[in-house]
Amino acid sequence: MFKNFKILDEKDKKIHEKSSEVIFPLSKEEKKIIKQVMTYLKYSQIEKYANKYNLRAGWGLSACQIGIMKRWFVIVEEKEDGTFKNYFFANPKILSNSEEMIYVEQGEGCLSVNRDVKGIVPRYARINVEAYDIDGNLFKIRAREDLSVCIQHEMDHLNGILFVDKINKVNPYYNKDKYRPI
Repeated sequence: MFKNFKILDEKDKKIHEKSSEVIFPLSKEEKKIIKQVMTYLKYSQIEKYANKYNLRAGWGLSACQIGIMKRWFVIVEEKEDGTFKNYFFANPKILSNSEEMIYVEQGEGCLSVNRDVKGIVPRYARINVEAYDIDGNLFKIRAREDLSVCIQHEMDHLNGILFVDKINKVNPYYNKDKYRPI
């Protein structure tokens, strides 16, 4: 059953709060919500469903964006062959990162920011992350490029930070030449 979530807007104070650690095991209800978020994100990337349910396309969604103040997020990545890969991260930590910094050339977006925002958000090109899966098992992942950016974006949400907070207010393209566009 598809659930169309009400996503908190950037004006909501809750979206700017730090989330609490996830305690395992997750309840059946929590696991159900996580699976619904995965479906939501997948549908948002498929034109037919996006139109049917009036969804904005998104790769990732943090629990705080739907009013759950826990340190977890979901990423649904469309692969080149048209299939989707689901990721669930609870209590994530960046273990290491590249020196190289990148930014999304067309600009980052966010399901909680309902406006076009110009500027660059410097992100690590590669990161090694440790987190817990939906069953409470610790795992490590090495992420590059788009996935690296997405993980960092969602991790910021867990600390009450939006991508717009990271854009230089005076010069939105400040230091652009120091980073590689993707």
